[in-house]
This record gives sequence, structure tokens and C-alpha cells, in this order.
Amino acid sequence: MINPIRAWRTQKQIKHLLGKSGKIITWTTIYVTTPDFKKQAPYPVVLVEYIDGERAYGPLVNYGDCDLSIGKEVFGVLRIVRKGNSDEIIEYGIKFKPKA
Repeated sequence: MINPIRAWRTQKQIKHLLGKSGKIITWTTIYVTTPDFKKQAPYPVVLVEYIDGERAYGPLVNYGDCDLSIGKEVFGVLRIVRKGNSDEIIEYGIKFKPKA
């Protein structure tokens, strides 16, 4: 079960990353996951460094045929991270999307 208080606190901590641009400094592909993310595997996870030096990591979305490489520009977007059953909340978090 998703804890609503934990989800709310997490969203307060990440809201400043929305729309913020940065560059990939490293990345990996996740093949083996927990049951919550099994349908999404395999998926890339990137470590991003912003202009101000702040770093954040998260899954890369909407990458299609783009060249996934170090130095690629990305920006933070809000996406569903985890869905509970019909009685639970939907948890959102930061994911990264390549700049066109």
C-alpha cells in the first residue's frame, strides 16, 4: 500500500525539478525489477546534472530512437511512478525526457 504522507512529502521535495534542464552524466538500463515495475522493464535510468551543479536521477521516458549518450540534454517531467489498487493513491514522481 502506498503511504499518502510519504507520497506528498516526496512531491514537495521534487517540484522544483519540473521543467528544469540538465545533461546526462551517466546512465544504465534496468532489466530486473521489483514486481511494481516489472511491466516497464527494461528501462533506462539516468543521472542528470543541472547547470547549477545539482544532480538528480530517474527513469528516462519518451526516448524512442534518440541517441542515449552522456551529455544528452534532458528535462524533468512529472509522470506516474506507481499505481495502487482502486482504493489507493496514484504516486507521481520525476522522470526525464530528452530535449528535441
